[in-house]
Amino acid sequence: MNNKLEIMDEIRKSNRAVITGIDEKDIKHWVEIYIMGKMYKVPAGLTIMQAMEYAGYLFTRSCGCRAGFCGACSTVYRKKGEYKLLTAMACQTRVEEGMFLVQIPFAPADKPIYNISQDKAEFSVFAKYFPEIARCVSCNTCTKACPQNLEVMDYIQSALRGDFEQLAELSFDCIQCGLCAMRCPAEIVHYNVSQLGRRIYGKYCATKEPNVDKRANEIQSGKYNNEFDKMLNLNQTEIKKLYTEREMES
Repeated sequence: MNNKLEIMDEIRKSNRAVITGIDEKDIKHWVEIYIMGKMYKVPAGLTIMQAMEYAGYLFTRSCGCRAGFCGACSTVYRKKGEYKLLTAMACQTRVEEGMFLVQIPFAPADKPIYNISQDKAEFSVFAKYFPEIARCVSCNTCTKACPQNLEVMDYIQSALRGDFEQLAELSFDCIQCGLCAMRCPAEIVHYNVSQLGRRIYGKYCATKEPNVDKRANEIQSGKYNNEFDKMLNLNQTEIKKLYTEREMES
């Protein structure tokens, strides 16, 4: 058994440059981090996700988009000598000396089934589907846990007031990583509450934009089919160039 482990360890070490694109001879600065309780020496400047791969971990879940949009790589960590429990996205946060890392494969996300066409833009919709928000004690733990720095507690208070517009505005950048729900003593699933609020707001409260219907009709009629075909045949470099040089509305 020990021989097998030694062989696997050698394979992991030999693959480090392939996984991370970094050769040890090129590394000048190192940091020590702890992954699931074991200490690893990794290059400074890597993200948590890159550092875990450098250490030999293979991600089969909780890796997602790797660009800070999907919320899959939620991470809890402490720093050596500090008592605070910190949260982050592993793909966006750089490793620091003395980090103790814990990867979270999922967060509790009890989500009711609803049909917004059968509900109204009233507080009762939250009382109906998420009665637990009444247990909110405004401890602000959810806000402190948010890697997007959203005012999570404030948008839950907006839900309690039936203020759909403010809820939609405050929660707009939520990536549904689940860290707020994980830390909540009232067992509120904040991101599901906000998702319902944004859907209700979009259906019943938001000002209708005539250009949206116009563009949707144009797409359905096939007006842009040629442009879509061109984009599908572009390589990555051409797509990046097109994106950076795109015309942006003021």
